This record gives sequence, structure tokens and C-alpha cells, in this order.
Amino acid sequence: MREPWIVGVSGASGTPYARAVIGGLLDAGESVDLVVSRAARLTLLDETGATIRDAHWKDDVAAWLGRDLGDLAYWPAGDLAAGPSSGSYPARGMAVVPASTAACAGIAIGLSKDLLQRAAEVNLKERRRTVVVPRETPVTRSHLQHLIALIDAGAVVLPASPGFYGSGADATAQQLVDFIAGKVLDSLGVAHTLMLRWSGRIGER
Repeated sequence: MREPWIVGVSGASGTPYARAVIGGLLDAGESVDLVVSRAARLTLLDETGATIRDAHWKDDVAAWLGRDLGDLAYWPAGDLAAGPSSGSYPARGMAVVPASTAACAGIAIGLSKDLLQRAAEVNLKERRRTVVVPRETPVTRSHLQHLIALIDAGAVVLPASPGFYGSGADATAQQLVDFIAGKVLDSLGVAHTLMLRWSGRIGER
């Protein structure tokens, strides 16, 4: 039985994080179900120039990722009857990357305004691994309260705050992106080589 990881991309800045996480999952031979919110399409266009159209998703997603799609399925964000909207749909878990404050709030209170929020809520209620990657900063009190609610519901809240010990102060943007993607995959329990791990020895890279 196919048992994918669901990746939800919301409208916060940080679509390169999503690209790296999806690539890491596919490189590990995992199945992926992709949900891109309406707001995320605008962010993706602004940050990368890429477009994702429901009717042409295979070509558009392949162009965005710059690779073969492998076992990747795509669900329109407005399709609340899609597989991931149900707890009986077989899924291993979900990563929301990046997660906007609106997405965090919607998931935390069970709003289910689109498939991304509904799928995340389903994964939480089914006690599956759910990783939420907020990127926006600074944060308000309400945002912190929603993040606490997500933790209380069983999610891993993993802010997009990269470490520099793997690549040093001259780290490239891609190395910092890969650091966060690697932490997401660690939280999902998926093996990867996206980042250099701390060895316990200063200056060893």
C-alpha cells in the first residue's frame, strides 16, 4: 500500500525550504503528496518565478523542483474531498513548510479552510508525525499561543532557524536551506545527507 508523506506549502516566504524537503524525501525513495496553498502560489512566483497550475501540475512541479517527480502526487488546495482530508487515507505524516502565521493559526484551532489545514489537522488527530516550520519573525503573542497549541496537539514546531556549525559563517543560502530541510527530515525519521552533523569537535567540517 502506498503510504506517502504529505508536504504542505503555505504562503510564508521560504519556498526553497519546501523544495529541499521534497527533494530529500524523493532522494530517500519516499512517496510524497504535495499540497500548495493559494497564497503559496503567489510566494512561489515571487521567489522563484515558478507557477503551479492544477491542470498542468506535473510539468510545473517538475520545473520548480528541477528533477524527476518520482512517486509524487499533487492535490489541489481547494479539494476538500481529496485523499489527505480523511483519517482513513494512508499517510505516514506531514510537514508544513514553510508555515505562515495564518496556517499555524488555522491548524491550531481546526479551521480546515483548505486542504493544507485539513490534512494537518487529520495527521494530528491520527497521531501521525506532523512537523510545522514557521518562518515569520518577529512573532506576536497570538502566534506563540498557536504554536503552543500545536505542540500540545502533538506537532513538532521547527522554526526555520538554521545553524552555522556545519558550514561556517560563509555558508551559502543553499547550505542554510538544506540545514533546515535536514532537521525536518530528522523529525520525520527519514535518512538524508543534507547537512553536516555536529561532531563534538570545534572547527571540524
